[in-house]
Amino acid sequence: MRTAILTLSDKGSRGERVDESGPALVVWLTERGVQVVQTRVIADEFEQIVAVLTEWADADAADLVLTTGGTGVSPRDITPEATLQVVERSIPGLGELMRLKSLEKTPMASLSRAVAGIRHQTLIINLPGSPKGAVENLEAVWPAIGHAVEKIRGGQVDCGGRFSK
Repeated sequence: MRTAILTLSDKGSRGERVDESGPALVVWLTERGVQVVQTRVIADEFEQIVAVLTEWADADAADLVLTTGGTGVSPRDITPEATLQVVERSIPGLGELMRLKSLEKTPMASLSRAVAGIRHQTLIINLPGSPKGAVENLEAVWPAIGHAVEKIRGGQVDCGGRFSK
């Protein structure tokens, strides 16, 4: 699975803060045999986020695009709105599952506005900006990601019975 990581950080884009969440995701994904094809840090600017997500999905640069940062309630947290501008179909269950799992650790998870969706054949998922939160949220939805990417890319494997307990 080809994965790209987009970090949204005003300070990170200006070189005033070192991105830790993107590298944490790279390590986690690499440990699972996932190919990280590119990473980028940009400012929390709506048009810029839309442009990069659109570029990556339209060029089929990755099967999975993960964003990190900008999912909270601060005035500059606009990642969900930019993502919804880009995706053609939303997948609300992924955001719901991330919030549900995160609520087991912190009541602040209820403030997350992370979304997920599909543009062409690319799955896009918003993750929190903290390294710990980004990895924990990805872990929460990871069991469904491979199957989702397979189906998005036209795979014919049925869901039924695949994950029986």
